[in-house]
Amino acid sequence: MDLVTSAVDPAPSPEGQKLFDLFRRPQGRSRPRPVERAAIESARTDELTVGGTTVVTYAWGDGERPVLLVHGWESRASRYAKLVARLVKVGYSPVSFDAAGHGESGGDGTTLLEYCAVIMELHRSHGDFAAVVGHSFGALATFLSLPQGLRTERLVAISAVPDFDYLVESFCSKAGVGPRMEDEVRHRLERELYPGEDMWTRFSVVHHAPLVNVPLLLIHDENDEAVGVEQAERIAGVFGDRARLVTTHRFGHQRILGSPHVVDEIVRFVTGEESTAARRQTEVTTR
Repeated sequence: MDLVTSAVDPAPSPEGQKLFDLFRRPQGRSRPRPVERAAIESARTDELTVGGTTVVTYAWGDGERPVLLVHGWESRASRYAKLVARLVKVGYSPVSFDAAGHGESGGDGTTLLEYCAVIMELHRSHGDFAAVVGHSFGALATFLSLPQGLRTERLVAISAVPDFDYLVESFCSKAGVGPRMEDEVRHRLERELYPGEDMWTRFSVVHHAPLVNVPLLLIHDENDEAVGVEQAERIAGVFGDRARLVTTHRFGHQRILGSPHVVDEIVRFVTGEESTAARRQTEVTTR
């Protein structure tokens, strides 16, 4: 999206500043849930420095067949605890991290590009991945990392944010702001957070679809309050027979990661054990 702006940018409004901050600073730092502590305590932890900030990384298993797990905005690596346990059990080596401003990492915020920088550093450390699993904002960062050299045999996108345009539109709609305020936020994102980037095109799952030549599993809840399920359907339509869409019920945007049904689907996909019937669009019903 191209914005027409005046030669002299107006002073940021207080409301615009507040909305702008949502795109660079999490509005809370979540703590590990009791059921997640065992996974975190069993991990081998390390640290990376990205943008001058310390990022905590996690690794499990023997290092063979690494699987990268990328968490979403205002989330943390520990949310993948159930998937970590299952992957280790079947002989894979999960790898994850807490983005800056999240979990146990330093800083008070991060950007999509910093997410990508961590992903690429972990790729250099662990080699090509057997699979990469991204949730929400983390799914978008995963797709953006592909042209930077990220290599994987399979991709899983859970509750995927399709592009930055949708992210801004959704945030502003939920905040109840009008077009003038949305334009202010968009311009500040272009100028201050992602200068020199064609963010409305490049920061898009759809834009990177031609680069994805590996199987893609999309998982989305029909009651997702953050990213509508129609966005997963849109992504699936672009990828065609390279993608399979699984829809769930009543998990919403966050609880979906802990669903046993979702963990089963991901493990079957990563191991290549999905049935012939599952290669068609599948609906997982949880009542």
